[in-house]
Amino acid sequence: MRNLKIVFLTGIAAASLQAGEIKIIANPSVGASGISSDDLKRVFLITKSSLSDGSHVEPVLEKGGAAHEAFLKEYLGKTDAALSTYYRSLVFTGKGSIPKTLASDAEVVSYVAKTKGAVGYVAAGTPVAGVKELEVK
Repeated sequence: MRNLKIVFLTGIAAASLQAGEIKIIANPSVGASGISSDDLKRVFLITKSSLSDGSHVEPVLEKGGAAHEAFLKEYLGKTDAALSTYYRSLVFTGKGSIPKTLASDAEVVSYVAKTKGAVGYVAAGTPVAGVKELEVK
């Protein structure tokens, strides 16, 4: 019964996190200070590998959690299962590879800080030292 309560409460937390409660972060090598929601979607769907300023970008995902669910819902319009299937089809057809996936906000911040061109997302309250926030337009 305790596990059921934890799953239920986690589901409520995930459902309550909205786009305004997540940050889009990038490695300081990314020259842009903002990104359109369409370009953000294209970066994470591996159909765009550079921004309008010419900066090369590489998407970084979280394995799960509230920030991941909010990002998928708001910016990609896909479920986690649908996104996994999409990435597997890219690999199968030779059109792309599965982006780096990390377990927590802290891991995403650390990876983005040290990886040129990396773009990711974290919960709004996450400390983001070493990375820059991108405004989604």
